[in-house]
Amino acid sequence: MKYTINTICLMAVLLFVGSTAFAQFNTQKQDTTFRDKVHEMNPVVITGTGTYHRADDSPVAVKVITGKELKDIQATSLQEALSRLTTHITTHTNGMGTFVNFNGVSDDYIVILENGKRVSGDDRWNRLSMDNVKRIEIFSGAASALYGSDALAGVINIITDDSREPVTASSNTRLLNHGRLDEDINVDVNAGKFSSRTSFTHHQADNWQVNHYQEFEEGDDKVLKLTGRPMSAGFHSNNISEKLEWRFNDQWSVYVKGSYYDYLTDRPQSATYFTNPKKTQDKETGKTTYTYTSKQAYTYDLHHTSYTYGGGARWSPNARTHVYLDVYSDNNSSDYSYWQTDEKEAYDETRKRTHYVNETLRGIFRLADWNKLSAGAEFVQESLNSESDNIDFETTNTYNLFAQDELKIVKGLEAVVGARYTQNDHFGAAFTPNAGLFYHIGGFRLRASYAGGYRTPSLSQLYATDQAKTTARYTLYNTDLKPEKNHFFNVNAEYSNTWISLSVTGFMNKIRDMINYRTMTQEEIDADANLTALQADGWKTIRQRDNIDRATLRGISTSVKLLLPFGFTLGGGYTFTDSEAETQTLDSKTQQYVVTTSPVDKSVRHVGTVLAAWDKTWKNYHLNVTLNGHIQGERYSSTYGYADAISQWDVTTRHTVKLRQFTLEPGLGIENIFNQRDTSPWNSNYSTINPGRSFIASLRMSY
Repeated sequence: MKYTINTICLMAVLLFVGSTAFAQFNTQKQDTTFRDKVHEMNPVVITGTGTYHRADDSPVAVKVITGKELKDIQATSLQEALSRLTTHITTHTNGMGTFVNFNGVSDDYIVILENGKRVSGDDRWNRLSMDNVKRIEIFSGAASALYGSDALAGVINIITDDSREPVTASSNTRLLNHGRLDEDINVDVNAGKFSSRTSFTHHQADNWQVNHYQEFEEGDDKVLKLTGRPMSAGFHSNNISEKLEWRFNDQWSVYVKGSYYDYLTDRPQSATYFTNPKKTQDKETGKTTYTYTSKQAYTYDLHHTSYTYGGGARWSPNARTHVYLDVYSDNNSSDYSYWQTDEKEAYDETRKRTHYVNETLRGIFRLADWNKLSAGAEFVQESLNSESDNIDFETTNTYNLFAQDELKIVKGLEAVVGARYTQNDHFGAAFTPNAGLFYHIGGFRLRASYAGGYRTPSLSQLYATDQAKTTARYTLYNTDLKPEKNHFFNVNAEYSNTWISLSVTGFMNKIRDMINYRTMTQEEIDADANLTALQADGWKTIRQRDNIDRATLRGISTSVKLLLPFGFTLGGGYTFTDSEAETQTLDSKTQQYVVTTSPVDKSVRHVGTVLAAWDKTWKNYHLNVTLNGHIQGERYSSTYGYADAISQWDVTTRHTVKLRQFTLEPGLGIENIFNQRDTSPWNSNYSTINPGRSFIASLRMSY
């Protein structure tokens, strides 16, 4: 009898889980793991209100990924953790990088926080260490009233696990094929009123390609030509961060923090590819031939650096009053790092530099037993300069006042009401409200909410030009852009007890004045001397950014988690998103704009996750076995059409050995058990860029 590799892998997984399960059922002594898991079913959360609640008592619905779940699946990046453990998040990678989609819309509409402080910059997804994360809180819905611009789709808050032991140190290393290495080192020191938190993260990977060909059209036929461009570009990155805190007493504490991040691609310098074919027709025979020219694929690497610094203070004169001051600056540089060639010396060219400053003063005031008020003021400054786009220096300032009140109306019924007033240098004033009701009785909870969202155009959208020479397309800046706004409606029902947690959420997100590219009509070009000159220089398409889109997204999300006897945990979720985007497009023949309707770009209608885990402790040894699956349907692209549906299944084992003050946690596993790959030609709308089945080896050491 012949067995496929997939069948053998599945049998190995089932035999392993089955044998460990049998050992568990024959164990006389009951494990204490169940009690720990019950506590994880109802963690403390802060996202969505800015105040602390048990998840069951939070007036807004918050999805929580626990630190244990992160360690069990051996996640080493925020993107990986979210896509594998929630149905709200999907990721998409192409030649421009990796993009995250949240409930049908891009990550431009997501706010990322670390311990309640906003994380900004182009590389915000990659700068956070997953090794010392206590939990990740996910709030779905517009939240501009509390969190400001960009929070049109949701908020992701990473809560770190700050130890109070005198010295705590940990190192976590993970190895996979294709040169993938992830390393996290964390050191916490507590000496009386002083504490220090130090973190270092390193990631690297080689280039890989599943299909070594690029597809070209020759009339009605399609041909494949070799390409050296990788599906996934190699890279290495490092991030180091430090936070120092002084707690003078129970009322006063201050902190300072800073970080430095460096990312450089390692694209193949010798790689070549074939350019677009030139069509030639023989006059005598009428035969059409195509000729291709080999060309160097890359002449530069992309180099991103970021440094952050900030500080703040906390004042709590009594149990009913807490005041926080936070100042934060993020400084990001993106450069083209050109290689040494026979003709040119190696050099760097600034792609763009951004500066972000946030100053926030906020307070939490318990005015009565039935009332809790969060209020404050926020100042945001953003700056941009770019050599490649001829932007010397542009800046914008935003001033905000915000307040949100939590009210206990009667027993079991609570309300949340909030608003933000925004004044921006470019866009004037804006007002964004939110309101919600929360009813709970026994293990049942019902929540309904409405929120308005607000997003100011980025400085790149306002001032940057883009010249795509291969397609003869020129993109103009537009300083007359308007802010994007939305209405978000959300209804949530939950039930939980000590062994089961169920959640169902329905949502509708209506976004207007979305920014997209509008192709200029010939009439507009003829009426402008500068545009006419561009067309004469050979630019076939001239376009500019404009508020031409609107979108409506409706969806339902469900999740379940079961704590079963004998150390077993089962869980999963499913999200259905129906999206509709209306876009103005130019008919090249009639030179008239028409409104076209399609799904929202990069949206996925169906996403599901499955998680099955088993935990068992024998004295100083603990074993965890986790099977994790991510299943998603077709993903839509406005440029490439639909990518195929895909699923990925992973199995990991974590072995914890406690040796007095030391803990060793070796891990083994298989990523992509069934070797699911997208073998489409290069530059396709990939459903996944996973290189295929890989074996995982990891080791975590802590003191």
